[in-house]
Amino acid sequence: MRLTDFKALSFDCYGTLIDWESGMVAGLSGLTSRVKPALTRNKILEAHARHESEQQRVTPGKLYRDLLPIVYKRLAEEWGVPASVDDCEAYGQSVRNWPAFADSPGSLQYLKKYFKLIILSNVDNRTFSHSNARLQVEFDAIYSAEDIGTYKPADQNFNYMFDHLDNIGLKKSEVLHVAESLFHDHKPANRHGLANCWIYRRYEQEGFGATMDPGERPKVDFKFHSMSDLVKAHQETLREQ
Repeated sequence: MRLTDFKALSFDCYGTLIDWESGMVAGLSGLTSRVKPALTRNKILEAHARHESEQQRVTPGKLYRDLLPIVYKRLAEEWGVPASVDDCEAYGQSVRNWPAFADSPGSLQYLKKYFKLIILSNVDNRTFSHSNARLQVEFDAIYSAEDIGTYKPADQNFNYMFDHLDNIGLKKSEVLHVAESLFHDHKPANRHGLANCWIYRRYEQEGFGATMDPGERPKVDFKFHSMSDLVKAHQETLREQ
């Protein structure tokens, strides 16, 4: 299997293209600064992952920008810190400020020359519009949790994408799914026989950060530490042909 075997790349956005962990930590700073003893970055992210995953399971039809305020409220309760409704709602709007990884825009612009680009993300459309502006590329299709009514790793999210591929002239076998999260993306990719590429952004860090522990590790067809490494590998493959 080679990168050049595919006609399209489907991307998870948050954690893969957008630095959601830095965005979360910044957005929660007003809360975490009042927690004693101080929390480590990983403890903050792991608690967020736990509450976010649970809330997505319980209220799968809730928009991401409306789900995050509930996560903020649950975190405040867990950490014993008061939080107003305004504080919670402000966190729900903070995603628009989450930064892109430095290599994301340029890598996407390069890959756009060779592949159709798809987003399959646990987000609402308005929120993604702010992230899309940071990524500086036009995607060929955007499939959001708002469109689908469930959140990854639910099978329905992947089935929705498969059902719509024909609309943009693609077959599932022509798509490589590119993502950081083993839990949200690579385990379901395995279940659906979807070729996958792990962008292992957290390779120098312990644990799974803002995603849940996937348990048994899924199989990955490609593995890189960054989007720029993916681009380099694609360039090397072209030279070898």
